[in-house]
Amino acid sequence: MRSTSSTARAMAAALLCTAAAGCAGSGTGGPAAARSRAAPDGLTAKTPSRSAPSPPVPGDAGRSPPGAGKVSARSTGLGTILVDGTGRTLYLFEGDTENVSTCTGPCVTVWSPLTVAGNGRATAGSGGVKERLLATTVRSDGARQVTYNGHPLYTFQDDHKPGDTNGQGDISFHHRWYVVDTAGNRNTTPQQDTGGLY
Repeated sequence: MRSTSSTARAMAAALLCTAAAGCAGSGTGGPAAARSRAAPDGLTAKTPSRSAPSPPVPGDAGRSPPGAGKVSARSTGLGTILVDGTGRTLYLFEGDTENVSTCTGPCVTVWSPLTVAGNGRATAGSGGVKERLLATTVRSDGARQVTYNGHPLYTFQDDHKPGDTNGQGDISFHHRWYVVDTAGNRNTTPQQDTGGLY
């Protein structure tokens, strides 16, 4: 009997020892589990970033061309008209309302708004430009466009050098375009009509 009891106690002790070892090895915090969760050598686990892009800053015209925001006047075959700081002819659009540009989307690829950088101001150059008629208006895209007597001002893509007035009387984007005199009025002196190509 004594031998049988000793054997039973030994077997029970062995079972307890085996169970304890198994628990230690299967714990979630054991070394094996830690190794399986570790990132490969030399790498750091990162959470993917989904940050939204920064919104555009209203009024920021970016890299403005030389002379942007400056309005002067020069004598041409159409009379004395407004030009920008590089001498390119400026136009008004009959589709606009006072201080509000309606030339957007494809229109601005043909007729470029005269803009100032950031919160800059329009400046009067030579030739009789009236500073009191100069102002700016904020476009739908946030850029600040120069106005004269309430008319947003534009240059024309087919005017390639100072003095060109190829956009005079042009019908595009459903309305006509005209050069502007120093009083801030449209100048309707006839010029070659492109016939509404746009």
